[in-house]
Amino acid sequence: MLVIALGLALLCIPKGELHLLLCNRHTPVRDIFYRYYTTVAEWFPYVVCVLILLFSRIGDGLFASACMILSALTTQLFKHLVNAPRPLTWFAQNMPDVQLPLAEGVRMNYWYSFPSGHTTSFFALTLVLSIIITKEIYSIRISRISQISRTIRTTRTYDFLLIFVQAGLFFLATLGAYSRIYLSQHFAADVLAGILVGVLIPLACYTLFTPLRNKNWYNYRIFRPFKPENAKK
Repeated sequence: MLVIALGLALLCIPKGELHLLLCNRHTPVRDIFYRYYTTVAEWFPYVVCVLILLFSRIGDGLFASACMILSALTTQLFKHLVNAPRPLTWFAQNMPDVQLPLAEGVRMNYWYSFPSGHTTSFFALTLVLSIIITKEIYSIRISRISQISRTIRTTRTYDFLLIFVQAGLFFLATLGAYSRIYLSQHFAADVLAGILVGVLIPLACYTLFTPLRNKNWYNYRIFRPFKPENAKK
């Protein structure tokens, strides 16, 4: 629905007008929030990949790492092939009378606009987490039915939990994508392309890694969680 909405907006509204419509909502609080929130995509996804690799199944860690690395490489390849101007450069060339609203303290970029790398990272990370978390919850539910039944009484409640997690991750990704438009670092088209890369690459990696899930090495954990019953023995 988000992709369709952005696509229709791009078809119906001129590029410059759409950008001004989306970015012209500046307040001091929003400036500070988006200034720092957008930087999460620069380091947090790779920290998460390392944590998954160390503390979860090693296969899931490799899956997450492959998604982030391949999506980043794909984005950078398109950036350098297209070399599209960023909003600051585009407005200076095409609408010089327009003064873009800018957030104080943000280092502005001028080229390599298409697609948005930050948007790709946000969506790739949240989709990877959604896949891994969903798989882990299903695994726990199947292996420990008696424990789950004490906290999740019905399948409907269980499904609501999954929907809540997935919707929350989607909201965080969308917020990160919008931060790129709000800060005038990217156009809506750049964000749309970043979303597509951030979704399609993890789905392709998931297809490749799924047949490996039954392998012993895939389910190996480098650091196993501490279990009190092991201490008693």
